[in-house]
Amino acid sequence: MLPAVGQSWDEQCQQFARNAELLKATFKVLPNPAAAREEIQRIIREENWKRLATHEHPFLQQIVRDLGPAVVWADRPYPKMELESCDGAVTTCEALIAQTGSVLVTSRNCGGRAISILPPHHIVVASREQLLPDLLAAFALMRQKYGAHYPSMISFITGPSRTGDIERILVLGAHGPKRLTILLMTGK
Repeated sequence: MLPAVGQSWDEQCQQFARNAELLKATFKVLPNPAAAREEIQRIIREENWKRLATHEHPFLQQIVRDLGPAVVWADRPYPKMELESCDGAVTTCEALIAQTGSVLVTSRNCGGRAISILPPHHIVVASREQLLPDLLAAFALMRQKYGAHYPSMISFITGPSRTGDIERILVLGAHGPKRLTILLMTGK
């Protein structure tokens, strides 16, 4: 049974933050794209990124422009092996779901299928309007936005990749990113 969801945006944001923390994701609420850019620059410096994967999106252009590392544009032609050599990826999302702490991404709006899976650190940048209360609202958004023409991939990312296959020991990053950072911008 899924937990009840708060009615106000603030309650939903707090619930998303609690869920993200439980899932070992980093979640930050930031005032604007400039603050998101500063946070991404800090991560790039601290982790010494040499290569960054991202995708074309008006929302991302001002954030990822001239960050320093070489950029692989996932929605332009590129050798697929290049994505595997990226230290991190910066993407948008379709939505954030407060009820589960999940990030909803699709192949159509978030840079393709592999960008959120291959680099070891995935940074998601979202706007205030993208925080939804629950899974029902997320499915309604997909129906409204895409109708009968759903993207070829719809994925709910719920924390960094994890597995407990071997001796029931939890391992992060076994089948995807070891780190997930979610930056929610409240203003423009």
